Amino acid sequence: MKFNNIKNLKPAFLTLACLATLLFYLAFTASSTAENRITIPIEKSASGIPDGWELKEWKGTAQFEVVDTEAGKTIHLKSSSTSSALYREVKFDIREYPYISWKWKVTKIPEGADVRKKSTDDQAAQVYVIFPKFPAVVNSRLVGYIWDTGAPQGSTVTSTKTSNTRYVVIRSGSAGLGEWFTEKRNVYEDYKRLFGEEPPSVGKVSVMIDSDDTKSTAESYIGDIYFSKE
Repeated sequence: MKFNNIKNLKPAFLTLACLATLLFYLAFTASSTAENRITIPIEKSASGIPDGWELKEWKGTAQFEVVDTEAGKTIHLKSSSTSSALYREVKFDIREYPYISWKWKVTKIPEGADVRKKSTDDQAAQVYVIFPKFPAVVNSRLVGYIWDTGAPQGSTVTSTKTSNTRYVVIRSGSAGLGEWFTEKRNVYEDYKRLFGEEPPSVGKVSVMIDSDDTKSTAESYIGDIYFSKE
């Protein structure tokens, strides 16, 4: 191709150069953002259970579905004298991504529930980080972040049903029902404080709802779950 006037082409080259630089910067930023967090996908599937998640029904029939809300795609959890959970495999070193963030909304808490008592251990919304230790069935460690009915906000509780599960009560009671909240915790520091040891690698994330001990009902929404470096 023959150019008759090189000077007239300089602005075009400069524009293209600036555009290329901008695209490179945006790509680099997006890549860096992706590398700084581990997102737990919540996508609809034909079964109704979030795609890639595993269902466990402890008592009764689970009521889970993925719904679109003002907080994005979330898992809608309902319980009527039932106990069930969803699990998603995710493997990484919690030291590299120590923070967990999530959004949740509770619309109904199980009446008379209190995590401190075995006979009333029900919660409307529970988010767990699971650390497998051999043998995983009996030796895995669980850090649970819960919205309890009776235990004080900010308290930590060892499960009355399994000593390898330790709870942090993020919210309590009816205050804030029907409202969205964004939570963030340093799982690495919580694990060390609750178990008094360095944590193994993360193996799974879980969300759960139950109201079987109190023979009541509960309802919540949980979404936008991810781990981050800071």
